[in-house]
Amino acid sequence: MAEPQVPPLTVVRPGEGTEVDIGAIGVVFKLWGADTDGALSVVEHPFPVGALVPPHLHTREDEYSIVTEGEIGFRSGDRETVLGPGGYITKPRGELHTMWNAGPVPARMIEIITPAGFEHFFRELAELVSAGPPEPDAVAGLAEKYGVELGRPAWLPGIVERFGLTPPPGAG
Repeated sequence: MAEPQVPPLTVVRPGEGTEVDIGAIGVVFKLWGADTDGALSVVEHPFPVGALVPPHLHTREDEYSIVTEGEIGFRSGDRETVLGPGGYITKPRGELHTMWNAGPVPARMIEIITPAGFEHFFRELAELVSAGPPEPDAVAGLAEKYGVELGRPAWLPGIVERFGLTPPPGAG
């Protein structure tokens, strides 16, 4: 009888992982789908002061966030909250959501994405950003490839004003 296959062990030590810039925030790759047999991926997002992630919804994956530093605001659908270190939130697929640095110091969160695959969106977006400000059509094409729908909700200008954020391009 054959021995059962032991899954590979992936070790990512504190401070390890490739960090890239995707515009408003950064991404530090921790676990790729290849490390988890496609079950999930894990990234960290550093949020500079004033950072705002453009509102979007996922059609293929759910996201689970854990704030580790600073304060991060979240809006998903019509629900809004600000979380500090140790705060958790779910962001279900199919619901428009956004995140922002809600405080006066840099912030950071861990993002668990299930199923895996969306981490490649971040990699490809970082490649676009590294060549200079990406063309809106290129970003829209990448979003479509990964099943992401971008939105311009009526509530966005209020969040930008209340928290002194840098609005995403085209958000007015």
